[in-house]
Amino acid sequence: MVAFGCSNNKEVEKPQKEEMTAAKILGNPNYLAISYGGYREKSREIQPTIAELKEDMKILSAMGIKILRTYNVQPKLPHAANVLKAISELKKEDASFEMYVMLGAWIDCLNAWTDKTPNHDIESPANAGEIARAVALAKQYPDIVKVIAVGNEAMVKWAASYFVQPNIILKWVNHLQDLKIKGELSKDLWITSSDDFSSWGGGDSVYHTEDLEKLIKSVDYISTHTYPYHNSHHNPEFWKTPNYLSNLTDKEKVDEAMSRALSFTKNQYRGVVNYMKSLGVHKPVHIGETGWSTISNGHYGANGSRVSDEYKQGLYHQKIREWTKKEGISCFYFEAFDEQWKDAENPKGSENHFGLINLKGEAKFPLWEAVDKGVFNGLTRNGKPITKTFNGNKENLMKTVLVPNTEYPK
Repeated sequence: MVAFGCSNNKEVEKPQKEEMTAAKILGNPNYLAISYGGYREKSREIQPTIAELKEDMKILSAMGIKILRTYNVQPKLPHAANVLKAISELKKEDASFEMYVMLGAWIDCLNAWTDKTPNHDIESPANAGEIARAVALAKQYPDIVKVIAVGNEAMVKWAASYFVQPNIILKWVNHLQDLKIKGELSKDLWITSSDDFSSWGGGDSVYHTEDLEKLIKSVDYISTHTYPYHNSHHNPEFWKTPNYLSNLTDKEKVDEAMSRALSFTKNQYRGVVNYMKSLGVHKPVHIGETGWSTISNGHYGANGSRVSDEYKQGLYHQKIREWTKKEGISCFYFEAFDEQWKDAENPKGSENHFGLINLKGEAKFPLWEAVDKGVFNGLTRNGKPITKTFNGNKENLMKTVLVPNTEYPK
């Protein structure tokens, strides 16, 4: 609808705000992306309130985040629906507020997460409902939902509890694309699946199947995951300090390791791009997940690959943001806030500590500069202002830095 104002008895057309689409958002350096879960407690049964979600949206907006990723729309977990409601309310309160969503629909195989043997060739009957709910939310909030992702790490074979074959993801991607053709979903809504780089053909040729080729041709873009953090344990050759660097200072060894971590990420990303192009396909490839945990009492801690601390997280976050901005790649950095439900029985488990802001409302090292600049002034989380970890004392932070080993415990 065209709006008119009155000036000197002449009708003057007010400029309409440009409608942002996935094509305009993804790869746009002014539209930073992040993975988001607003869970504060040790169980997802305790859902964050709309007020808490709005609190988080304001914090993310202050950080320059304009599109966030959610993971499921399961009926007992209304988190994503509530995020959309929170954003919608904020937009009504402030017309300049801008936040979009990459809406995830969780996909499982038959017998996933049960005491029965998972059947990776047959899908869970729950998948149809998950897709239907995602469609309903995309219709309800077309101004906010710009991407639907079918599955999260749903094809990678190490997801042994629930992974499915590519033909199942393809089925639902094609279903959503058909809804766009019929006009039931916006033609500008982008459809993808968000999965490990190997699942997109960027590594082991065991994934190079006809169904994957069809899937790559069917999605609007590829959303790939890459984690040098986890590979420091599972594929550590890039992480170990090479002998020719043994004379460096401890800090120099860490800095060099983080440069190698970025190179590792670039190589995995390029592997996906190269495989896609080998099929004669040319479409965007963005990063659906990458991140760095700050605490681990397991594989990634002091007795493991020694990869977990805030200094390294700060370097990785800076390097990945600089590279992806320069290359026009969207990076849904994992993740905004620490979530303690992921490894509820193990408070120091690495999965609980990927956030840029911890559960005390403290900004970790990657965001110290933002705190200093007053980005979070007037904003709170759980009633607390956003302050810096270590009280902003870098000397104390550096005492926690773990230096990569040349040799690792067996």
